[in-house]
Amino acid sequence: MSAFVDASILVAILARESDYIEQNDRLLSHDHLLWSPISRWETIGGVARATRYGDALSAEIADAFAQENGFDMVQIGEAEARIASEAHRRYGKGRHDAKLNMGDCFAYACARTNNATLLYKGDDFARTDLR
Repeated sequence: MSAFVDASILVAILARESDYIEQNDRLLSHDHLLWSPISRWETIGGVARATRYGDALSAEIADAFAQENGFDMVQIGEAEARIASEAHRRYGKGRHDAKLNMGDCFAYACARTNNATLLYKGDDFARTDLR
């Protein structure tokens, strides 16, 4: 089964948060891993903030991890944009308890358009219709 990897789980792993081993095991239990330019961007920023490595080193770390684990980069197209807008309308901050932000809405859309499980940390996506 394919899994779209949200930035939240990547930041947890790459910044070695307290649950990084558990999150890494969850990630490695899937045989086809996906991310997008937006999740890459969010991961780099999250790692840079959490570690103070700066953007360039954080990008190297994120890209190396993705390459080592065989991530495929999915593109953001018309279908993803449409579904992300719908996710924002249904689950966006100020509209729903899920409180999805822009990056979350695009992760939701990428998982949906690629028929993939969404790997994430936290409980925001659990409040949506993704399973």
